Amino acid sequence: MLIANERATRSAYPRELQSVMSIAKAQESRDWISSWNSLNPGPTPLYELDGLARSLGIGKLYLKDESVRSDLGSFKALGAPIALARLILRLWPDHNLDPKLLFKGGYRSLLEAFTVISATDGNHGKGLAAAAQTMGCHCVIVLHANVSEEREQAIARFGARVMRVQGNYDASVEEAARLAKANDWHVVSDTSYDGYEEVPRDVMQGYGTVAAEIVEASGSDQTVPFTHVFLQGGVGGLAAGILSYFWECYGERRPTVVIVEPAQADCLFQSALRGIASKATGSVDSVMAGLACGEASPLAWRFLVSGADYFMTITDDDAVAAMRLLAIGNAVDLPVVSGESGAAGLAGLIELLSHPAQAATVGLGPDARVLLISTEGATAPAAYQALVGQSEAQVLARQRNRVRLSQST
Repeated sequence: MLIANERATRSAYPRELQSVMSIAKAQESRDWISSWNSLNPGPTPLYELDGLARSLGIGKLYLKDESVRSDLGSFKALGAPIALARLILRLWPDHNLDPKLLFKGGYRSLLEAFTVISATDGNHGKGLAAAAQTMGCHCVIVLHANVSEEREQAIARFGARVMRVQGNYDASVEEAARLAKANDWHVVSDTSYDGYEEVPRDVMQGYGTVAAEIVEASGSDQTVPFTHVFLQGGVGGLAAGILSYFWECYGERRPTVVIVEPAQADCLFQSALRGIASKATGSVDSVMAGLACGEASPLAWRFLVSGADYFMTITDDDAVAAMRLLAIGNAVDLPVVSGESGAAGLAGLIELLSHPAQAATVGLGPDARVLLISTEGATAPAAYQALVGQSEAQVLARQRNRVRLSQST
C-alpha cells in the first residue's frame, strides 16, 4: 500500500531542524567513532546493481551494504555507541573527557558504577552492549516476547544483562523506562517519548555517517546522485538521520524519499495519514524484526512529516523474496547478504514497480537512479539460512569468488 505525503516540502533544510540534527554534528560523531576498534576501517561498500536495475526497468540501482560496518552486522553500530558517548559527556561535564579516548576504554574506572538500559528488537541493543563493554559501564537490555533466542544470545555475548517481558516492542520500551527510574539507570533508546529526546537525537545523528559516505562516494555534494531513496521505517530514526543529511546537503533538490515498513507495523504510514506521530494498526510482529515497532518516534516524525515524500507497506513475503534475490545475485551483480529488515527497501521498490500506475506516480522509470540501504546482514544467522535457503557463509563465498574472477580478467 502506498500513500503520498501531502505535507512534504521542497525547500532548503529548515533551521529549526538543523538546530536538532546537522551535517556538522554528524561529521563530529563520525570523527569520534572512527577511533572505536569495533568498527571496520573505511566506508562500507556502495554497490552498483546494474543487472538488477536493468531487469527492473530503471536507470541505476545502488545498494549501501551496512552488514560489514562491524562484527555487529548492522548500521546500529553507529547509533547507540555515539548516543552513549554523548550521554557520558553530558553527565561528567567537568572531567573534560576526550570522546576518542572514551571509545578506546580510557575512562573505565570512572564508569564502573554507571549502568545504561534499553529496549531492543536486537540490533540496537547489541550496539549498545558492545559500546558499554568497551567504555567500561554496565548494560541492561530488555527484550520482548517475539525477539528470538538467537538474537538474545548475540547481545549477551557483549556482557549485557538481558531481561524479558511479555508483549511487543512498545511493552519493552515501557519496562526499560520503569527499570531505569527504579534503579537510577540511564535509558539509551532509539525512540523518543515525552520528555526524552536528547538521546534519540544522538542515535539518529550517528546514522549520518552512512549518508556522509554516500555523498563522498558520489564525488560531489553539488550534484545529486540519486533521484529516489528508499528507507526502512521502524520508529523512524534511520530515515530521519539519512534524509536530514541529504536534505541539508542538497536542499530543494533532495531526492524523493520513500519510507518502507511492514504492513503489520505501519506506525509511520499511520502517522502520515494523521499528520502526527501515531501507533501501528496491526499485530506489530514481523519477520522484519528491526522494523517491528508499534509507535513512531515523535522526534523522528518532525523530520519525516515534511522530508519524506511517500510512505508504503510491504509483506513479510516481500522482504524474504528480496533477501533471496540479493543472495542469488546475477550475471552482472555480486551476491549480497541482506537480512530481513535490510532487504525491505528493495522489497518496496519491487512492489511499486509491479504496479505501473504507482511507479509512475512516484516517478520511477528508465531515468530513475535509486538508492537502497541494506541496513543489516545475517544478524540472526539461523533465521537467515532458514529464510534464504543458504547460509551467510555460502553467499559470502560466492561473493568473494566473483570478486576474484573479476580481478583476474
